[in-house]
Amino acid sequence: MKTLILLTAGGSGQQANPYSSMIMLVLIIVVFYFFMIRPQVKRQKELKKYRESLKKGDKIITTGGIYGKVAEINENTITIEVEEKMHLKIDKNAVLRDPSDLEQTK
Repeated sequence: MKTLILLTAGGSGQQANPYSSMIMLVLIIVVFYFFMIRPQVKRQKELKKYRESLKKGDKIITTGGIYGKVAEINENTITIEVEEKMHLKIDKNAVLRDPSDLEQTK
């Protein structure tokens, strides 16, 4: 007959400190916050500020990849001029920054 030996982590040795696992969990959450959540929130605030500061004549790109120039601004919508006399009405949340603006900030 074969015997089966079971080994457990806390069996005959020292037991793990419950606070060390809590400290590791808290450190993981803190690192996740500073490297993932905080930068994303900062980018969202900058984009919101950019959208609020738009004025007539600014060049923009929409989330769909449409390049245009702001013709009119309302509370929640923007009318952009795509070509001569061709206007599109889009939601403010669909506006991204113009690539030339991004290159200047680097």
